[in-house]
Amino acid sequence: MTFRSWCLERRCSEDQGVTRVRSIFLWFKGRDFAMKNLTRRSFVAASMFSTVAVASGAYAQTLPKPQRQNGVGGDDPGPRNATIDRDNPTLMNPPQTDSGTLPNLRLPFGDAHVRQESGGWTRQITERELPISTTIAGVDMRLNEGGIRELHWHKEAEWAYMTYGKARITAVTAEGKYFVDDVETGDLWYFPPGIPHSIQGLGPDGCEFLLAFDDGGFDENSTFLLSDWFKHIPKKVLAKNFGIDPSHLGNTPDPSEEYIFAGKAPGSLDSVKPKGADEVAEPFSHRMLKQEPIKTPGGTVRITDSSIFKVSKTIAAALVELEPGGLRELHWHPNNDEWQYYLSGTGRMGVFAGAGEARTYDVHEGDVGYIPFAMGHYIENTGTTTMRFLELFKSDHYADISLNQWLALTPPELVKAHLGLDDTFMNALKQQKSPVVSKDGGRKS
Repeated sequence: MTFRSWCLERRCSEDQGVTRVRSIFLWFKGRDFAMKNLTRRSFVAASMFSTVAVASGAYAQTLPKPQRQNGVGGDDPGPRNATIDRDNPTLMNPPQTDSGTLPNLRLPFGDAHVRQESGGWTRQITERELPISTTIAGVDMRLNEGGIRELHWHKEAEWAYMTYGKARITAVTAEGKYFVDDVETGDLWYFPPGIPHSIQGLGPDGCEFLLAFDDGGFDENSTFLLSDWFKHIPKKVLAKNFGIDPSHLGNTPDPSEEYIFAGKAPGSLDSVKPKGADEVAEPFSHRMLKQEPIKTPGGTVRITDSSIFKVSKTIAAALVELEPGGLRELHWHPNNDEWQYYLSGTGRMGVFAGAGEARTYDVHEGDVGYIPFAMGHYIENTGTTTMRFLELFKSDHYADISLNQWLALTPPELVKAHLGLDDTFMNALKQQKSPVVSKDGGRKS
């Protein structure tokens, strides 16, 4: 029996399993286990202990130590959260190149509060949860089939990426033009500030999506809701506005019931389009996965900004795919901070803050990362599967500066004078940007 299977059989986590093994060891240690006194029960217990003790020893060895091979640092007797330490070995034992003190630049959505409603659930990471994230706030939302995110609007612009399933989105502009579309995994939408809109989960299993807002102080719980406004308008005023008798009003559900509520799956797309009305000239949705990507041996990049998604004036994005060992090259962004969302895989993010400060983070599926303006950084796929993540910017355009390209386009003697490197390094520099580098760095064998 492995230690993991022993824990599963007892419905406990591996961390709890280690605690139980320690308790068993102490119990045995305090008793005489001469063979002549063994009962069947104690023999089985002793056998189980020996099996689990070996397994737990192997398990404990997988936990990172805050100690480098050259003897710097030391052991960690605990107490410790083994799950967090195992998932973040680079924080426990950072590379020697890390230096100085930086604010936290990464937070898992799993650490965010989940708000549950009849039609689905939602959670958010804003400046409150991740204080460094001042330019963008993120929301992870799940709508069941038929589930409706109530008709509403925001002061902030809303950008979205579909991570699962299908949804129907609607909006109306100040010019009285309508928009309705069905979106699925890999699609985007963007609603400018003040534009009223809705989202509804479609069959067969609703949807999940990432929402990004162009203000880190945004709070998803403080939007302008249709039911909330109705609740705070006198019935006579409502009646006068809509030209009906007041007796027909007053049955609007409380806003607490409407935020994300259960509904019936809608009819076909054509059946819900308003007759006699004009559709918006520029759609509020975009098929990001259908874009032709920038392809390299190490992966792909798709860039979506206002140059191709016309309405997206305040958020630009890139979808990056790194193959195992692949590297999002050393670079920085000259236009704004970078907000990241990790869709799949595991990796490492290294950040250079200047003034001798640098920090490295382990990143996983469901994490949010943040790189302040102009800080140099890279992301490396340290796993065995394709790593996918989004880069978002509060900007109408995407821009980055490649370290490789910068040095390649700078006079060679000037570069040599700075770095003390030879012609092999200089000849390896590339004048054309390669946003993703393969695990071997593109070296010829």
